[in-house]
Amino acid sequence: MILPYKGKEPVISPNAYVSNGVVITGDVEIGEDTSIWYNTVIRGDVSPTVIGKRVSIQDNSTLHQSPNIPLIIEDDVTVGHNVVLHSCHIKQGALIGMGAIILDGVEIGEEAMVGAGALVPPGKKIPPRTLVVGSPAKVVRELNDHDFSELKRIRETYVEKGKYYKEVELATLAKQETDKS
Repeated sequence: MILPYKGKEPVISPNAYVSNGVVITGDVEIGEDTSIWYNTVIRGDVSPTVIGKRVSIQDNSTLHQSPNIPLIIEDDVTVGHNVVLHSCHIKQGALIGMGAIILDGVEIGEEAMVGAGALVPPGKKIPPRTLVVGSPAKVVRELNDHDFSELKRIRETYVEKGKYYKEVELATLAKQETDKS
């Protein structure tokens, strides 16, 4: 469901994939080849939400903001299942693990990896190309070549899955229309 909020309407790239059950409302921008998966909620009813290109926001995630603090997700970011992002800035190529909570004013550096279930408290700056885990999240190491290849593999997999599911849904809708006639 895509809804306006007080004169602001979501702007979604025509080649982005938005799954059934997703709610997107208000001042939200979604870039090309981005995929938004089942039962995700993206609210732009307090401040803007900007989602770049080739981003994957996986199932059951919640994205929101505080007044005057936008939520920014740069290109090539992977956001795992059941993630909460609130008024933070996720830089290019980062991965946010399943169930992580990223709070107001946090900055996740380029190609950084936030471990599953991590809690990144308000205002924390995560350095580029590091792994953070825990609650509260702490840097545990720098990423290595294997980590970077995994980031790339996951990102590319979700771009392809988004394209596939978009085609399947369009074909299914066309078939349903044909069957009605």
